[in-house]
Amino acid sequence: MSFCTATYRIYDDKADFDKKAKSIAVGMTVGSWTELPQLQQEQMRKHLGHVESVKVHEPEGAAPGERYADVVIAYPDINYTKDIPALLITAFGKISMDGKIRLLNLGLSESFLSAFPGPKFGIPGIRSLLDNHNRPLLMSIFKSVVGYDLDGLKKQFMAQALGGVDLVKDDEILFENELTPIERRAEACLKAAEKAQAITGKKLLYAVNLTGKTSELRSQALRAINAGATALLFSTLAYGFDALQELSADPDIHVPIVAHPSLAGAIYPSKHYGIAPALLLGKLLRVAGADLVLFPSPYGSVVMPREENLAIRDELVREDLPLKPSFPVPSAGIHPGLVPRILGDFGTDVVVNAGGGIHGHPGGAQAGGQAFLQAIDAAMNNVALEEAALRLPELKAALDLWGGSK
Repeated sequence: MSFCTATYRIYDDKADFDKKAKSIAVGMTVGSWTELPQLQQEQMRKHLGHVESVKVHEPEGAAPGERYADVVIAYPDINYTKDIPALLITAFGKISMDGKIRLLNLGLSESFLSAFPGPKFGIPGIRSLLDNHNRPLLMSIFKSVVGYDLDGLKKQFMAQALGGVDLVKDDEILFENELTPIERRAEACLKAAEKAQAITGKKLLYAVNLTGKTSELRSQALRAINAGATALLFSTLAYGFDALQELSADPDIHVPIVAHPSLAGAIYPSKHYGIAPALLLGKLLRVAGADLVLFPSPYGSVVMPREENLAIRDELVREDLPLKPSFPVPSAGIHPGLVPRILGDFGTDVVVNAGGGIHGHPGGAQAGGQAFLQAIDAAMNNVALEEAALRLPELKAALDLWGGSK
């Protein structure tokens, strides 16, 4: 038999954690055990969850509310179908509402993982598409998008592309509208990308925001791709992990998928409830097939603790998972002065993602992109940004406005 495991952190000042763990293992599988007749127990045994470990943390002098246990429970694969929703319901469905309990991790069996091809491109595939094999990538975001017509969107795209960015993505709040419908903006931005490439010599990807009814996502994606979209942006938590997995596994959807973390803040921030970010925005998004994964950075305007960021990174690139690695994309409030810190934490396999940090540059979006590339080059060559800025006016203007990384 094969099993997937769930690791929980349960807070309770008085609970018998061994008893609590056994009740979860039984309650989330066969429902009851000791009350069953012997014959029925034998028939149901293959479906019974079991407790693998209970580690109680009860430091001397702990204040009320600080006593907890880390509990690992194994769930037989025979109980659920090979899809992420089924496993989440099995491991955390109703018990997510049972007191202070947080899902820290899911250990996935080889049998379960066999149903998931994972990212279609991942880090190596995206680097190959962009012919960029050694430096961090730079992504920019349309800001703003609501109310823009195609001409305005095209001008904004062109400025970003001429700045030398590797990827441009829609804002996640850009839905279908009369001014910039998905096919027309994909077509318009493809033409702008080709024009920019003739000037800069650089390839770039344009991630179109995929929205609409769940039943129409595939046809919407294909229309966008046929019109020129070279990547897709997808708010996975709003639509579901299974929707991402189906899009990623579809052979006709032959472009990378960028996973946006919309709604994640309703799930991960509390230490007592929800799902840990390394699992929510790391392992599960990679397994479901995201090629790039956005998440709040520890440096900018929507802050996530640094250790949680690095835990997400680890899940996206860990080598013991038999899937392609996904690009980590720490986001929100990023400006050129932060580049050395980003590279120090994430290395070169990272996407530096900026909205206001590009569009807010005193010289405009083109100069904003150039300032980021200058900062990346300086950081990779161990040159202080302030020193590099003495000969690079775009970087100097950015540092004068936003400051350095200290």
